[in-house]
Amino acid sequence: MPDLAEVSMWYRSQARDLPWRRPEFHDAYAAWGTLVSEFMLQQTPVTRVIPHLDAWLRRWPDPTAMAAASPAEVVMQWANLGYPRRALWLHGAAIAVTQRHGGVVPRDVAELLALPGIGDYTARAVAVFAYGDRHPVVDTNTRRVLARVIEGSAQPGQPSRRDLDTMTRLLPEQDAESAVFNAAMMELGAVVCTARAPKCAQCPISRSCRWFALGRPLGEDTRRRQAKYEGSDRQARGAVLRALRHAPDGAMALEALIPDWPDAAQRDRAIDSLVSDGLAEAADGVVSLPR
Repeated sequence: MPDLAEVSMWYRSQARDLPWRRPEFHDAYAAWGTLVSEFMLQQTPVTRVIPHLDAWLRRWPDPTAMAAASPAEVVMQWANLGYPRRALWLHGAAIAVTQRHGGVVPRDVAELLALPGIGDYTARAVAVFAYGDRHPVVDTNTRRVLARVIEGSAQPGQPSRRDLDTMTRLLPEQDAESAVFNAAMMELGAVVCTARAPKCAQCPISRSCRWFALGRPLGEDTRRRQAKYEGSDRQARGAVLRALRHAPDGAMALEALIPDWPDAAQRDRAIDSLVSDGLAEAADGVVSLPR
């Protein structure tokens, strides 16, 4: 394995100043703040997350406060962050933390994985970035760095256990240094080793990068392509939720719910899928946010 210690040195001087990296953030919200930020950052740009995160934590500064909220309040507060099922999963996690762990987000990865909506990445991110433990934390950005540096591939393949194993072998032995290294690899992939326009001249580990040494071959891009948003069922779902969030008491008569949507069947399909996902309720000709 190459020695990638320089990436941690780079991170200490070049990392973006983000709220969840500040000591005062951890002092105020402890591991709960880390958990909320990680939920929001899934598939959502940092610039959109920051104002929502601040508002969320001011309203619900700990899991117990959020556990007392209704699903409708949670979906309303999620606003336009996208993929709103994350809001319900986070609400479920808050309830579980309150009931099982006395309102304190657990440190153990197995206990974190047992919470609603938490997978390998989020569990390890909380254990590492909130508690400082030594675990591999691998997101999309990290996987891209590993693919290029270790394998010489332009893009990573599908996620696998191998990513965690590779990262584990690269981690420094000291807990604090391993946490910095995890954050540094993620940051490098986010701002330098990007998917479409990597800035290899600015990379602190380009001399150790197999892909760079091979001349940056394009190779085959096996990443899944997200379907176009415009005109999609996702757009229809978003329009329905937006209308419900702005409706009095979060409820509207079915016939008054985005009546001008160009595809009536798609609108009905969107409503049905929201109900199926627990993001809406429908009864007696009225559609509402979950109660």
